[in-house]
Amino acid sequence: MTGKIQFIDLKSQYSALRDRIARRMQAVLDHGQYIMGPEVKELEDRLATYTGAKHCVTVSSGTEALLIAMMALDLKPGEEVITTPFTFAATAEMIVLLGGVPVFVDIEPDTCNIDWRGIEAKITPRTRAIMPVSLYGQVADMDEINAIAARHGNIPVIEDAAQSFGATYRGRKSCNLSTFGCTSFFPSKPLGCYGDGGAIFTSDDALARACREIRVHGQSARYTHTRIGVGGRMDTLQCAVVLAKLERFEWELARRQEVAGRYRSALRNLGASMIQIRSDRDCVWAQFTIFVDERSRVQAALTSHGVPSAVHYPLPLDRQMAYSAFSSPGGNPRSADAAARVLSLPMSADLDEVDQSRVVAAVAQALAQPESGVAATLADAGLESER
Repeated sequence: MTGKIQFIDLKSQYSALRDRIARRMQAVLDHGQYIMGPEVKELEDRLATYTGAKHCVTVSSGTEALLIAMMALDLKPGEEVITTPFTFAATAEMIVLLGGVPVFVDIEPDTCNIDWRGIEAKITPRTRAIMPVSLYGQVADMDEINAIAARHGNIPVIEDAAQSFGATYRGRKSCNLSTFGCTSFFPSKPLGCYGDGGAIFTSDDALARACREIRVHGQSARYTHTRIGVGGRMDTLQCAVVLAKLERFEWELARRQEVAGRYRSALRNLGASMIQIRSDRDCVWAQFTIFVDERSRVQAALTSHGVPSAVHYPLPLDRQMAYSAFSSPGGNPRSADAAARVLSLPMSADLDEVDQSRVVAAVAQALAQPESGVAATLADAGLESER
């Protein structure tokens, strides 16, 4: 019997990167520039090069990235931002905090990303931005969304890429697909730090300058406040951690693809319904998510076998009390259906085949597959049961 399965194995990742992280953090401790130290610019330059965006502005969190991007656009009270209800609260939260109005568009049932076909009907003279979310590590239909935005007076498009840094879409990188790309370095993300952190990407010089000023209380120079801002800087130590993790990032992305490929082969043979990946994009598998009926029973069964799971997300935002003022009864039924059925399984670059076999076997039992079917499924997927 192997040890406890980790939903996200950050301990193994740290063990592999311990020396690199120690060197990077020690350099910060030695120079003592804990705020806006040289690692901040180094990370911004490397991330901009990685994505192909002209500018990268590191900030204190993925949530703050969304806030600062909308502040740079000068979102005014009463203006509307079209987005998805099937996302973490931060997506709509920042709109509301600025006095804006989130306008929800339902999702595609197979990807759980916003359905671009529903966006145009929601555009009004008050629409200030469109904010698709690249959910579960797969980029939304950005070309179609950008085309809609262009037809309506070049409405700014903000990609909420908190889960998709490193993903590609038609040969281009997530975060360099629209007016803004905003990502998160929360520890559980595909590229994470050891606390909070995030980044904003844009190729617009004026918007980049606005974001840089806003993150330091609206300062264009020390004690010269040219606009309203926030305290939104990313700590130098956290930038050092991300720099160390970048050295392993491509390997981790390849490993996530391998893990996801084994899951997909095994679970397809079980008849499990999974998030679909479009052929014109590569997913970074921030989560590996399936659809199940009787989710509570399935989760309990997995727990009994020592397999952790999670639900991203159990209630769409338009059905949350905090956002009831922006919803209509019975709206966005596909989001509601997904919220009742999605279940995320353990996923990380360091998930080994033995533990993955245990996960698949537990899922098979939870879905009431016969034991012989479990063994055959594991063999077909190139996984071996521990028995």
